[in-house]
Order: sequence, then structure tokens, then C-alpha cells
Amino acid sequence: VQLQASGGGLAQAGGSLRLSCVISGGFFRLNAMGWYRQPPGKQRELVARIDEGTMLIPGSTKYADSVKGRFTISRDGAKSTVYLQMNSVKPEDTGVYYCNADISQGPYDYGTEYWGKGTLVTVSS
Repeated sequence: VQLQASGGGLAQAGGSLRLSCVISGGFFRLNAMGWYRQPPGKQRELVARIDEGTMLIPGSTKYADSVKGRFTISRDGAKSTVYLQMNSVKPEDTGVYYCNADISQGPYDYGTEYWGKGTLVTVSS
């Protein structure tokens, strides 16, 4: 299983960026996907997370307080892809963003976390 993130770059404060993460490789079930970030000189922190939904009910989401109302996480199950739409970005959103996935390899597997290589987001004031 591999996670490939893309979409990072430079944005001005108040602007937008969209991150994407594609999961490749075989697996039984994609339990949850999320985005974490590591600001310069700080520890990695959760940005947003989305759980597995059903065909009729979208997965539940969780956001860091600092991004609520500005960032939106979504997933495309058919493409095994998770997105992070970042609007009204601020300089404090600067950091390396990591894609994360909780994956089960069988019906009795509670899941293992996988990480992608980070993508750098820089927001200028």
C-alpha cells in the first residue's frame, strides 16, 4: 500500500489550495483517511479526518479547531482518494502536510495506519 499526496505549494493569505492523496495497492477495507501537518519546529498534528461511510451515508468528519469552517475533507471511495480543500489560508497553516490512511487487509483486521510522504504548504502574509 502506498499513499501519494500532491497539491502543496505556495499561497497568499486568504487564498486557497487543494491537496489530494491517492492510495494504491491492494487492501480489503479503507477504514478512515486523514490529513496531518507538521508546522516548522512543532509536532505533527491532526488537521482533518474522515471515516468510512456507506453508499447512502457519508463518512463522519473531524477537524482541528484551527481549521474548522475553512478546510473541508472529502473522499472518493471509487478512486481511493482523499482531498483537503483549504480556503482562507493563514500563515499559521504553513507546514508539511501528510496523508494518513487506516487500512484493513482482511475481515478480521482492525486496521493499520499508513503514511504518505509529506507535501509542503507555505502561506505568505
